[in-house]
Amino acid sequence: MKTIDFQNEDILIKALLKNDEEAFRYLVKTLYSQLFAVARAIAGSSIADEVVQESWISVLRALPKFEGRSSLKTWIIRIVANEAKRRLKKESGYVSMDSLGVDNDSFLERFDSKGHWIRPPANWDLATPEEILEEKQLKCCIDATIKVLPERQKAVFLLRDLENHSLEQICNILDISDSNVRVLLHRARLKLFQIIEKFQETGEC
Repeated sequence: MKTIDFQNEDILIKALLKNDEEAFRYLVKTLYSQLFAVARAIAGSSIADEVVQESWISVLRALPKFEGRSSLKTWIIRIVANEAKRRLKKESGYVSMDSLGVDNDSFLERFDSKGHWIRPPANWDLATPEEILEEKQLKCCIDATIKVLPERQKAVFLLRDLENHSLEQICNILDISDSNVRVLLHRARLKLFQIIEKFQETGEC
């Protein structure tokens, strides 16, 4: 029996439009972890899976109208992001992400135009960052800090630093400007590095 090449997007889409169960299983297996990460970054872990499941329904309903202006993957990610933002707004009275204004907080002076540190955090041992991250207590501090970051900061940080999405992809997923993404990322990183600095100095969060 000939194996169907679902890696070919045109073949995959045609199969999906014919309600091919194998094609749908391939799509879920290939994209689920990335879609869950996007949903988690925006809406939180507690409803991320539910967001993804609801999004699959939207994807199948809208697929006949897919015009190919972007890749199928990008199109589906955008659907998940929109569903996550809708659910977050419903669950918590969430304010639209594009409402953030860019300010000139002095912390921005610690980064160059590419987002790199001009002046590293105090006492940061650049030779052995792995040893720092291996500290169980520090991991707990970092995890706790990420959980309480403002939702917009947390979404950008998770998508960029944990899921390795590009800044352009994050702009598209969250529907916010490049400058806002950079400010949000800088804020989140600064908070985390402050926690690291404090831990190195005091041994406490």
